[in-house]
Amino acid sequence: MTIDIDELKKLTSEYGGEWGVNHAKRIVHLVSVIGEELRYDASVIEIAAYLHDWGGYSKWAVAGTDHAVLSAQVVAAYAKEHKWPEETTGPVLECILRHHTGGEGRIIESVLFTDADALDLIGVIGFARIFSMWPKNLKGAVDSVKKWRAQTLSVIQNPKAKELAEARVSETDKLLARFEEEAFGAY
Repeated sequence: MTIDIDELKKLTSEYGGEWGVNHAKRIVHLVSVIGEELRYDASVIEIAAYLHDWGGYSKWAVAGTDHAVLSAQVVAAYAKEHKWPEETTGPVLECILRHHTGGEGRIIESVLFTDADALDLIGVIGFARIFSMWPKNLKGAVDSVKKWRAQTLSVIQNPKAKELAEARVSETDKLLARFEEEAFGAY
């Protein structure tokens, strides 16, 4: 059974808009950079990239429920319905379930995926993404930037990802300082 990645991209666009599609594209690109010298299944990364946030989109989101868990449930049902092979489904679901938590004992695709997703939440792109999630609540945005900055540093494992994270964390810190300076504490 061949997995139709074009269909997954189309559905991600339908459910998550350009936001979801572009986030997936950045993850795939980041994994290619940080995993450049490693052997991993690029198809698992690409499939997981387009599906990992489905549980956070309005079609499935449930307040107070981890979107990674919801995404894994939705994708598991989709994979079963479309008769995906277990050798693909299992790794994709691991990438989805652990994309914010990291941890030991994971397959290489899951490690790379978590690292890439974390990198997309720091630096200029992360700052912009997070602020766009908090319309009209700059305090919430600042708090969220700080939260993701800290969490990112705790989950990244790949040496190349750590190197990129250092630069992006530095950029995040500069952006936060500049924001604080220009806001005069009024946000």
